[in-house]
Amino acid sequence: MERKWITASFCLALLLLGLINLISYQNATQLIHSAAQVKQTSDLLTALTSVSETLTDSEARRWRYFLLGDRTELNAYHQAMQNLTFQLEELRQPLSDTPAQQQRLNLLETLIQQRQTLLEQSAALYEQPTLLSAENPWVAQTNQNQAQIRRIITELQNEEEQLLQSQVEQSRANSQVRMAIENLGTILAFVGLLGVYILLYRQMFKRQQSEQIQQKLAQEKELGELKLQFFSMVSHEFRTPLSVIVGSAQLLQENLKRLVEPSKLKNLLQIQASAKLMTQLLNDILTLARADAGKLQCKPELLEVQFLCLNLVEDIQLFSEQPRTIKFHKYGTRTYAYLDEKLIYSILSNLLSNAIKYSPPESSINFTVICEPNAVIFEIRDQGIGIPEEEQATIFEPFCRGRNVGSAPGSGLGMAVVKRCLDLHQGKLLLESQVGIGTTFTIRISQPDKVGFLP
Repeated sequence: MERKWITASFCLALLLLGLINLISYQNATQLIHSAAQVKQTSDLLTALTSVSETLTDSEARRWRYFLLGDRTELNAYHQAMQNLTFQLEELRQPLSDTPAQQQRLNLLETLIQQRQTLLEQSAALYEQPTLLSAENPWVAQTNQNQAQIRRIITELQNEEEQLLQSQVEQSRANSQVRMAIENLGTILAFVGLLGVYILLYRQMFKRQQSEQIQQKLAQEKELGELKLQFFSMVSHEFRTPLSVIVGSAQLLQENLKRLVEPSKLKNLLQIQASAKLMTQLLNDILTLARADAGKLQCKPELLEVQFLCLNLVEDIQLFSEQPRTIKFHKYGTRTYAYLDEKLIYSILSNLLSNAIKYSPPESSINFTVICEPNAVIFEIRDQGIGIPEEEQATIFEPFCRGRNVGSAPGSGLGMAVVKRCLDLHQGKLLLESQVGIGTTFTIRISQPDKVGFLP
């Protein structure tokens, strides 16, 4: 999923960068076009000013010729009129796309031609000074023509100035919009690239974490296997002398049973019980080591539940230093269940051993089995010291013992073994306990549907 996001973000960033480049290119093209329009309008204004100046200069040279009779002034007049014609022609092309300005230019040409005709007529009037009175129609026509020319030139200039102002404002507005789009696109592209960087960094960080976790798991697996090998070796090395001790104690007990009083055989019984306790401790350590290394497996097989429980009770009472009355009860119509014999033996033996260890000598222990079609339930209830409520959540941790156990022997591994073995069975455990009253452990292990058809 993250790869798709990275690809999409990267493509989006590239698209935004391409769009920004396109907008920048269009902006530059628009600026060049606007600059060309502004230059053209400015040139038109300059040309109109030049037309006005040329017209004024031609009139001045014409009158100087009349007054001074200098042929140079006459030639300069004709040259100015020629230049004026060229200037008007140069104005025609730039104004061709503006009909109103084109009409003004045509009118200006007509007025200038009229002006030229009037100036030609001025020679005859100059020879008859009496005709140059203010009442002469020629004078009125000349003044009117001059005013019209100035008005037309002013209109042309005003129109071009307005056009220039409009072009400048439009260019400024377009530039601001395009700059805003460029800035927004740049920010979005930066955000996209930043998102790609964050996703890549996150993916790299996750990969590093995954590699670290895998490395840690490999180390833990290797450590678990080393622990398992070590505890297996220790268990094997200790089991042999412990078996010799138990066997020798039992042999001495059998041989001395007829020669000495039973009360004097107490030490031999303690030797056997201690050796059995040591063997159980080794079994618990080895079970936890195998569970940590992932080597402990649950292999259910069809077992006769009552027979299993009775054998367990017999073993517990036989090797217990503190004999207790264990009341066994079985309920339910079923007899068989799918269980792992070794795991269920470890679970029940640890719970029964704890019930005996932490119960008063005169108390009894209730061991109940309920065989249902879809589950088998084991319940062990004692009248012992109980487990404080605040410690009930931690008793399944290795080497954890309650504060109220006093001097009772124990390693704190039994309940951890119970939890690991029960988890492999995918069973459930319910704990009910009150300090000074007793403790009840209820274990429920589900059974496959086919058990319901068994007796």
